[in-house]
Amino acid sequence: MDMDLKKHLKEKKPAILKKWFDAVADTYPENTSGFLKKQKAQFTNPVGYTLAEGLDGLFEALLRELIPETVKTFLDGIIRIRAIQEFSPSEALAFIFQLKKIVRQELGSEILLKPGMTDELAAFDSTIDDLALFAFDIYMKCREKIYELKAKEATNMTFRLLQQARIIVDGQD
Repeated sequence: MDMDLKKHLKEKKPAILKKWFDAVADTYPENTSGFLKKQKAQFTNPVGYTLAEGLDGLFEALLRELIPETVKTFLDGIIRIRAIQEFSPSEALAFIFQLKKIVRQELGSEILLKPGMTDELAAFDSTIDDLALFAFDIYMKCREKIYELKAKEATNMTFRLLQQARIIVDGQD
């Protein structure tokens, strides 16, 4: 990504991040969405805080052309939240693709029509696509862990029920 696009993205960063956060918050029910948008303090609203910090970190990493370990830290927090909240994979990860639309809205047609900007924007879009693939891997690992925990809990519960049944049978002798 050339410096021209980076420069414009840095200038528009606050507006882009606000729209991106609002887009993510709007995927929740109305009362939750409103709470997420109003409260972003770490202890009073850990989900809102994680989303805001994560999106900021992701955007910075995208500007630096995606440093995987840096991205993982921010992406992991957001994806873990969305994985346990029973979003489908497409719903959980749609926020990444929404960034493309938000960037275009914020940059405006006068910037997008500049010579060479199409190639720069295509490279930026490709980086966003790479981020989405990385996010999908994280989402699937989180879901696998959730199913693993559920299976283990079901096994433990069955074992406890069998133990109790044997105790009841032993007690009736």
